Amino acid sequence: MEIKHLKNLIIVSFGFLLLFTAYGGLQSLQSSLNPEKGLGVASLSVIYGCLILSSLFLAPILIKKIGCKWTIVASMCCYITYSVGNFQANWYSIIITSAILGFGGGPLWTANSTYLTTDGSRYAELTGKKKIDVLNQYFGVFFLIYQTSGIWGNLISSLVLVQNHDKVVSENASYSHCGATNCPASSVGSSNITVSSTGVSDNLRYTLMGIYTGCGVLAVLLIVIFLEQIDLKEELKNDEVQPSIWKALLSTILQLKDLRQCLLIPITMVFGFQQGFLSSDFTQAYVTCSLGIHFVGYVMICGGATSSICSLLFGKLSQYTGRIVLFIFAAAATASSVCALLLWKPNPNQLALYFIIPALWNMSDSIRWTLLNTYYGVLFADCKEAAFSNYNLWQSLGFVIAFAYSNILCVYMKIYIVLSIMLLGTILYLVVEFIEYRKSPKDVENTNTVMESENAITVMESESTNTVKESEDANTVIESENTYTIMESEDANTVMESESTNSETTLENANTVTESESTK
Repeated sequence: MEIKHLKNLIIVSFGFLLLFTAYGGLQSLQSSLNPEKGLGVASLSVIYGCLILSSLFLAPILIKKIGCKWTIVASMCCYITYSVGNFQANWYSIIITSAILGFGGGPLWTANSTYLTTDGSRYAELTGKKKIDVLNQYFGVFFLIYQTSGIWGNLISSLVLVQNHDKVVSENASYSHCGATNCPASSVGSSNITVSSTGVSDNLRYTLMGIYTGCGVLAVLLIVIFLEQIDLKEELKNDEVQPSIWKALLSTILQLKDLRQCLLIPITMVFGFQQGFLSSDFTQAYVTCSLGIHFVGYVMICGGATSSICSLLFGKLSQYTGRIVLFIFAAAATASSVCALLLWKPNPNQLALYFIIPALWNMSDSIRWTLLNTYYGVLFADCKEAAFSNYNLWQSLGFVIAFAYSNILCVYMKIYIVLSIMLLGTILYLVVEFIEYRKSPKDVENTNTVMESENAITVMESESTNTVKESEDANTVIESENTYTIMESEDANTVMESESTNSETTLENANTVTESESTK
């Protein structure tokens, strides 16, 4: 990989690592850190609701107006406001900064996906490698680095909040209400519930938010100073056409006319449902409920580390196994996790399960996320911005729905919903693969027909050329024969003239002899 392309990939990856070290850590804690009247989960729902709108309206416009680099920079600044809003958690500060973050989220992910896809495609053309293989490696490396944000963000939160350990967990707590049987109504009425974020002191909150805000600022500086701007072919084609909100909305909506895009909606939403469940319900109903809020970070680190490793591993492995096998494997991993969550009764004595389940959960998500980003870039190569806007839109809708019913439904009902969406999404994804498979033989036949036609034309041209050459050769032979005839005729005349001259000379000699004899 050339240094220029490698540098851009690394800079983008580490920029997202720093930014989501802050945001990922905060998202994992929201349901436990701000539980008053569901404030934390409500803020997450607002974030992804606004992210849907920004994916529809803002993403294509910003990318075409200021390019991918500066769209990423502006969007990262929106994420920083959320950390600032959590210094003093109340409905005004949290909800307003959540909306700002959401409006920055759509352009951020669309610009990132467009940047990596474009840069990776150009690198593939430069080296002569297969485009899909290069993009798999690009997104594999990106998600390898990015997914480690789950490690660092949660490690920071655990190291800070462990100082508040005695205030967070009540002694002799009952765990009967924890796990799949946990319901919002029973949680409120139970006297044996783990005391969560209300016991976190202001000093610890300020320390945690200060660290997270600093990570966001470093991410912005890294992108501004080191990342190169990249010109998009679509921008060059549309220089004379000024993009508008309605045109951007129309391009995103018109993308849904493509049957393949519609069929990929459920599998795109699966990530939102699964991560929404993990960050709000698993952390609260399983971890905080039985172990305490300080343990949330440690448990989520395991999931983050698994995501990071699997993103690179399965990105490379897809070159040998193909996408279909890995998507089916991801579905099996999710189904196994669902069975464990339904049957398991959380207990601190079974500590290993708190780490194994999120590891399986995140492994399946990392497979889908890495391969689906690549698949979108290849499947919709001619309309990447609209396609990735749809990708972020439906993924965000999954988050919105998951967070919206978080304070309404019992945990076991949420688990069944996740399982249903995952199975539906996997089946429809396989339908898209089948459609693409059926297209391939026709393309090959058309290519062969064109090649045969070109060969036939070449043969005809060759035969025509040979005919012309033969005709020219025949003319040359005729001309040559005529030349020889003329030369033979001239030679005959010359001989006749020579013979005539000889006769005259002989006659003259005879006359001379006769005259000589007469004189004598």
